[in-house]
Amino acid sequence: MEVDSVFYPDRSGRVTNNPLLYQLPSYQSLLYRRKSSTGSTKRRNSSRARIDSSNSGNWALASLNRHGKKQKSQMAQRPIRELTKTMAEKRRDKALRLEENAELSSWRQWRQSTHTYLRRLQDDIHEWLSSLKLWRGDIHLIEGMFGPGIVSYFSFLRFLVMLNLIIFTLMFSFVLLPIIISPNASRNITYDLDDGSVCSVYPSSARRGLVIFHEHITDMLSGGGFLEETYLFYGYYKADKIHFPRITYNLPLAYLLVTIAYLLLSLIWIVKRSATGFKRSLIQDEDRFQSFCNKIFAGWDFCITNGNVARLKRSSLLYELKTDLEEERIKQKIADRTRKEKCRIYLLRFILNLFVIAVLAGCFYCIYIATVFSQEAQLDEVKDNFIVDLVNEYLPSIVITLANFITPLLFSVVINYEDYSPAFEIRFTLIRCVFMRLTSIGVLLFSLWSQITKCKEEPCVCGYNHLLYSCWETRVGQEMYKLTIFDFIIIVAVTIFVEFPRKLIVKFCDCGLAKWWGQQEFGIPQNVLEIVYGQTICWIGTFYSPMLPAICTIKYFFMFYIKKVSLMKNCRPATRSFRASSSNFFFLGVLLIGLSLACVPVIVSVAQINCSQACGPFVNYTTSWEVLPSAVSQLPNGLQTLLYILSSEAFAVSFFVCTCLAMFYVIALAGAHKRVIKQLREQLVMEGRDKHFLIQKLCQAQKLSAITSPGSKGRHRSSCSSPSYHTSFSNNFPESVFLAHPPPDTSTHV
Repeated sequence: MEVDSVFYPDRSGRVTNNPLLYQLPSYQSLLYRRKSSTGSTKRRNSSRARIDSSNSGNWALASLNRHGKKQKSQMAQRPIRELTKTMAEKRRDKALRLEENAELSSWRQWRQSTHTYLRRLQDDIHEWLSSLKLWRGDIHLIEGMFGPGIVSYFSFLRFLVMLNLIIFTLMFSFVLLPIIISPNASRNITYDLDDGSVCSVYPSSARRGLVIFHEHITDMLSGGGFLEETYLFYGYYKADKIHFPRITYNLPLAYLLVTIAYLLLSLIWIVKRSATGFKRSLIQDEDRFQSFCNKIFAGWDFCITNGNVARLKRSSLLYELKTDLEEERIKQKIADRTRKEKCRIYLLRFILNLFVIAVLAGCFYCIYIATVFSQEAQLDEVKDNFIVDLVNEYLPSIVITLANFITPLLFSVVINYEDYSPAFEIRFTLIRCVFMRLTSIGVLLFSLWSQITKCKEEPCVCGYNHLLYSCWETRVGQEMYKLTIFDFIIIVAVTIFVEFPRKLIVKFCDCGLAKWWGQQEFGIPQNVLEIVYGQTICWIGTFYSPMLPAICTIKYFFMFYIKKVSLMKNCRPATRSFRASSSNFFFLGVLLIGLSLACVPVIVSVAQINCSQACGPFVNYTTSWEVLPSAVSQLPNGLQTLLYILSSEAFAVSFFVCTCLAMFYVIALAGAHKRVIKQLREQLVMEGRDKHFLIQKLCQAQKLSAITSPGSKGRHRSSCSSPSYHTSFSNNFPESVFLAHPPPDTSTHV
């Protein structure tokens, strides 16, 4: 590593005191910080300061040497094909490495060759596994046409396909497969259902006699009729103990543990994937000037190959710059607000938020009324016709879909009057939409449970309304099944009957209204909210419908191709684009909120509400959670003691304290890393100022030399017009040039 002559030591090994060093902005800044930190403390004499400066120079030189050696060792360990060198230099490096290896012992040579072979094997395995990824070629095609921002949505969709496939594998392996392969798992012989209890009566919902064709369609879309008595729903799994030749399989325990397992698996996988985005958000730059530099010098996406997409990317970057400038203008406007203006804007925001709350409350009330009406209509034995029955079945789903369609439009209008920054407007609108979509599912479940737990005579004999809901888990599973099917129908219908006709109108109609309307934008946040909404339904419904993850896997599989065709044929990328790094973290953050919401109804139904006594694997228990203490009581005493200790309050408190300490440590570590990053950024800024200062000194020296030697005037002009960033100076320049400013008084600094 080359060292500048300014910092080059003399023959004694000490750094010479060059007066130019005292004029560098970085040195002046360090001197100012030392003054502010020590107050009135001063140096005893100037010679002590010069010695410290020399020691500092020696330390800097040693640091440079150590850094150079470390960098050389890292370069020597990297494969030659990864080095950014020409082919001639790579061949020369390879020859040097072969010469160095020839001098090693046989044991070292064997270790090095083994390490190289294992590294190549790891690269080959990684490449082979990457080639097996689902939709690898399609995603590369989309990335080449539209950039990584939109690809992040399709990668997120692929992640959900794999997640649901693994969840279904768990349910199939531990719940469905034992029922299928067991000869004693028939629903008629596992239990004696005719025990005389009114709670154990489960009337069949299968249609009898001549069944019309449209009734089969109704059953397929609603999950009733013949589908109710299949592997699709909770009520079919009535086996308690499945007796195999050498083992007795506890199906209720397996059902509960698999439910806990798929929720924990989803949590761990989401947190693991979001860790990278969270690390990037911790070091996200808050300096607006650096944000401008990143957008101008590093904002272009070189994966784009399509001309239209390139123009959209250009307009997107232009929009981002305008947005940043607008945010700066709004910040200045906020700083200049008077007290009267602040009171006015806060009052307006308060009124608009009251309006938003009223809209949300109205939507939730409509969902509640629609759910109650739908449940009463389904219990009515008098059927009008096919269309009316189907509308009654899907009335809650229709109301939820309408609410999810109307409220974002209202939110986008309301946010314009609240005087927020453009970036905060997008985030706040998305937060409101997420709250609307996910809370609507909670309102639907609350409406169902209010009907399930309400009896004419309180308290309920069976703990639930057994007259209307003999198997209430199956009824909840049917509602989740209908929400999933209806969500997929809406996605297909919007693509075919809305986006495609709009594309044709814009393409073949020359009127100004059609041109102003334009093609449908492929909004990434809105599409992500759709699949997060569907995945939340899947997490909730898996406990009540074990095959729902398989349905969601198939749904997302076809959604990928539907969205791909829609993006390439019907839509255009949104003008407000999302970066891939921030998009992934945003997607997983919203998905984590959906998982948190999904855990609440599952925990309540498992631990609080009495399970059905006429269906399902938990007919011998009051609640589903009771199967776990019952299974623990059958374990050996030592294992029981260990589990009781792990579930005790003392262990819970100790674990909570340790978790808090670990969390505080991680928070402190993150804060320290942010401070280090801030200091490094300041050092980068100071390095830029030092280079600017040195270039100015170089130009001054060249001007002075041009005055003394007129023949070098042309050379001086060319060098100053495009100055180099070398900081080594010739000794031919007079020292008076570098002493344009006197050195600082070293007696005043520490």
